[in-house]
Amino acid sequence: MSGIILLCRAGFEGDCAAEIQDKATELGIYGYCQTQPNQAYVTYNCQAEEAEHIARKLPLKDLVFAREMFALLSPVKLAGIEDRASEVIKALEPHRETFGLAGELRVETPDTNEANQLSKFCRKFSVPLRQALRKEELLSNKPLAKRPLLHVLFVNSAHALVGYSYSYNQTPYDGGILRLRMPKDGPSRSTLKLDEAFQVFVPENEQEKRIQPGMKAVDLGAAPGGWTYQLVRRGMMVQAVDNGPMAESLMETGQVQHIKEDGFKFRPKRKNIHWLVCDMVEKPARVGELMTSWLLEGDCQEAIFNLKLPMRQRYAAVKEYLDQIKDQLQTEGTKPFEIQAKHLYHDREEITVHLRWLPKQ
Repeated sequence: MSGIILLCRAGFEGDCAAEIQDKATELGIYGYCQTQPNQAYVTYNCQAEEAEHIARKLPLKDLVFAREMFALLSPVKLAGIEDRASEVIKALEPHRETFGLAGELRVETPDTNEANQLSKFCRKFSVPLRQALRKEELLSNKPLAKRPLLHVLFVNSAHALVGYSYSYNQTPYDGGILRLRMPKDGPSRSTLKLDEAFQVFVPENEQEKRIQPGMKAVDLGAAPGGWTYQLVRRGMMVQAVDNGPMAESLMETGQVQHIKEDGFKFRPKRKNIHWLVCDMVEKPARVGELMTSWLLEGDCQEAIFNLKLPMRQRYAAVKEYLDQIKDQLQTEGTKPFEIQAKHLYHDREEITVHLRWLPKQ
């Protein structure tokens, strides 16, 4: 058995499957997906060399619905087996010559209630498994980014999937989940979505330059201020646009100007806005058009916004919306741009999109 394993939010397996099928076809690979409702992962079956090609050539950041992706080496049955480490090693033996030495180990579970109950076990099991792998010269003594990361995914207590990913094409978080703590003074839980988006979409080595105190920002549909909170926290001066009331704690900072206006009609008086953010509950096509027009008219440099997805065929809809944005920016824009979209951990029936002009070379 060989293929690709993709982890996603439970309930989004169909969208994740449709996306990998589409992307693999673009690479000239024709496999098929296996999944079950609410299991929070998808298996894309293909030949081992094709899985290797996908693991190398299909950027994880280009996948909207997959949180994590790795090439499958082997399933492992563990029911009734006490020495599970030996069983994992036995599964790796046929691949020893081609796979070689792993640079690091990740023992994890899909994001389901059943599998999450194994999280504590996974943390404990990683210790003896790491030692056993090193003894068999299947894992380096120290983390090596140049070598593949070995994944052991416990889908339940009796069944694991073993595979690998490359350092340049993997998430730094177990299961692709960036867990954040709700701030005590945050006006709403939606604040975590923008916090996660900043960390996922802006590389750590660029954050000091692109997320600076003193920058000007606009939050459309701001009330009560969950997303404004993240901009204020990063020292920005914010125009919060909404007819609803803003949290008093934000207004007291002196960094927020509350503008009671329709978010679809507002435009800044000066071309000095770096960040535009928007979490309005609206038709996704309409939000996409609004964000695109802000960039094209020079009213912001970067935008982060959510597209709500109440429809059934979510991947097809997302593809259509993102293609519309790309087509318009390519046709009417004068600079290169970057667009990223992700179903973040703190998103629900929505995805988060990041859009920006790239600096001229």
